Amino acid sequence: MTQPAAFFQTAAGAPRLAYLARPAKAKIARPGLFWLGGFRSDMRGTKAEFLDSLAAEQGRACLRFDYSGHGESEGAFGEATIGLWTAQALAVFRALTQGPQIVVGSSMGGWVALLLARALAHTGETERLAGMVLIAPAVDFTEELIWPQLPEPVRQAIARDGAWMRPANAYGEGYPLTRALFEDGRRNSLFGGEIRAFCPVTILQGMADPDVPWPHAMRLVESLASDPTTITLIKDGDHRLSRPQDLAALKQAIERFDDETKAK
Repeated sequence: MTQPAAFFQTAAGAPRLAYLARPAKAKIARPGLFWLGGFRSDMRGTKAEFLDSLAAEQGRACLRFDYSGHGESEGAFGEATIGLWTAQALAVFRALTQGPQIVVGSSMGGWVALLLARALAHTGETERLAGMVLIAPAVDFTEELIWPQLPEPVRQAIARDGAWMRPANAYGEGYPLTRALFEDGRRNSLFGGEIRAFCPVTILQGMADPDVPWPHAMRLVESLASDPTTITLIKDGDHRLSRPQDLAALKQAIERFDDETKAK
């Protein structure tokens, strides 16, 4: 039976955010798992479900949620930004998880994970981060990956009208790209200086990924100069990295952090 979502509000009048929480079994010392999904994905996707199954198998906690405008959460997709989604992730992390967490961020979730880490560092909460697994991390994707690919008339339309509707295609229905999304993305950009996760990082990146090219992930490795960082390049891996062998690599990355936690 499918587990029904619970709901959380970051503030009165804010959209209700759908989440699924798995509590840890008693006496389990392993860090919890905190899932951050990608742009227009949801918490019931293949990787998120795998993460929850792994948590159940290992007796650890697992928390996954939908950003506003995504999945089962309230709110309009076109009214949200990276900064808002990060603020929601931070509120959910603080309110609904306990103790050290392994943050698993997929695509846009990788960017949100690093912004989350920066926010936790500002308030002295980096002990909550046991490790970070970034799957095809789309850091600064609005400016680095989407904006350069848009035709000039589309850029002009976004600047003039405030939004442009991306047409539906084989991968799904159409959706708006807003001026606010790009402007906020620039304010929250991370490239251009050192990036900190404040914990060990593992990156899983497909080399056949058409959405986040593997050199983008290598640039992130170079920027994470002060944090222990490893990257696994999967030669035939696409953007989703949801095949059995990809999920096995995700499991290995998580268990590696368990070993590092025990060694401390």
